[in-house]
Amino acid sequence: MKFIIRKAEKKDVPEIFRLIKELAEYEKAADEVKLTVEELERDGFGPEAVYKAFVADADGAILGMALYYIKYSTWKGKCVFLEDLIVSQQYRRYGVGAKLFDAVVKACKEMGLRKMDWQILDWNEPAINFYKKYNTVFSDEWLNGSLYEKQLKEINV
Repeated sequence: MKFIIRKAEKKDVPEIFRLIKELAEYEKAADEVKLTVEELERDGFGPEAVYKAFVADADGAILGMALYYIKYSTWKGKCVFLEDLIVSQQYRRYGVGAKLFDAVVKACKEMGLRKMDWQILDWNEPAINFYKKYNTVFSDEWLNGSLYEKQLKEINV
């Protein structure tokens, strides 16, 4: 299968959104996607862009994407957080995910960063096995904490 990895462009946003919805369905959380195409476009390609992305492109067909952003660690400095690495189901096993992941790793190296983080659902064995190939350090010490819209609204500040 022939494809290229390239930086995402504004025109790719509808396909990036499609991939996000596809992942949400796979994770049995389709109703959790509250993001809109317009927000995704503004937040990635507007004057105050907060994320970057790579896409796997096969003659205009977007097979997958890797969306990441810069975060800050008080111990390591600037780091990359890989928010999502998504490959459409029918294009898995062709090396698309590995090429997307490698593109983010390369971006980290080019920026001189010391760390790259991401999360994996504990039941997602295919993803866990994929990342094990990279000698990933899996933490059993840290818990993820989140406040969602409902909890944020309940806090009086």
